[in-house]
Amino acid sequence: MVSVSLCMIVKNEEDVLGRCLESVSHLVDEIVIVDTGSTDRTKEIAARFTDKIFDFPWRDDFAAARNESFSHASMDYCMWLDADDVLLEEDQKAFLALKETLDPAVSVVMAPYHTGFDQGGHVTFSYYRERLIKNRAGMAWAGAVHEAVTPTGKVLYADFAVTHRKTRPSDPDRNLRIYQAQLDAGKELEPRQQFYYGRELYYHHRWEDALETFERFLEDGRGWVENSIDACCHCAYCHKELGHDQAALTALFRTFVYDRPRAETCCDIGLWFFQKEEYRQATYWYALALTCARDDRRGGFVSPDCYGYLPCLQLCVCYSRLGEQTRAAAFNELAAAYKPDSPAVLRNREWFRSLASA
Repeated sequence: MVSVSLCMIVKNEEDVLGRCLESVSHLVDEIVIVDTGSTDRTKEIAARFTDKIFDFPWRDDFAAARNESFSHASMDYCMWLDADDVLLEEDQKAFLALKETLDPAVSVVMAPYHTGFDQGGHVTFSYYRERLIKNRAGMAWAGAVHEAVTPTGKVLYADFAVTHRKTRPSDPDRNLRIYQAQLDAGKELEPRQQFYYGRELYYHHRWEDALETFERFLEDGRGWVENSIDACCHCAYCHKELGHDQAALTALFRTFVYDRPRAETCCDIGLWFFQKEEYRQATYWYALALTCARDDRRGGFVSPDCYGYLPCLQLCVCYSRLGEQTRAAAFNELAAAYKPDSPAVLRNREWFRSLASA
């Protein structure tokens, strides 16, 4: 069985760190905590689980802090978590099964990261991240913000997932401040960082600046295909906010240059026609979304609802507005197959019953 060092960077995480470590401490062989300046009980809580606690002055560089944490690891693999992450019970079992059977020739283990949830706790946003990295294999974190490790060697896709459970908002301006400081210092952002800089501008409602940044990223042509598809979608969102409806649709169609249609993009195009009350055209795109194969391992951001539930629900509404109530009700039941407890599905079901009894 391989051994694993859990390597974490923390700062003022007293409200979540214990929860995180309780979910994973029995799964790993070593815990390394790098503290970047806590003023609360973070280090006291960490000390209940490990004596390998190190101080590292924060310098607006997540990659530097993560590399510092990896430098103290002594096991076969390094695993990273944020303090507000947890491994749920089923994922703990899957992690142990992986650990017992992992081929030591594997350099990187990719695992799903669940970061968005609906009111019923269903995952609404997920993507694969490098989760276990072979120690002392020459791989390092890069990127002051949205840091990542570029995998080399043999890569394995695992079934266990990490669940991100925030209990409080983080500093919404931190990442943009770091990017702006780099740009002010004359640093040129490499493609991945330029992509995420555009997303930060978008989050801050700086639509024109975000649009310009995404367009530069796309024109450069060096970006990863999944980031390029996402950048096209964000160009569409920016155009929509700026009132450029036709340009928004064109930006969504631009995603097809990079790869086959994604269900997420088909749903966005369907919504464009839906909001124009062009329901027949909308049904085409929602139906196309239902034919798109979900492939989380491609590495991009995945919205699971777009691969079944959401298109079915929207097809229900579209056909209802087209006067095809029997067909609409059938799609509502298809949506129910994905989410039986969906409030929208239950409301629709009652409405169709009222129509039948009228």
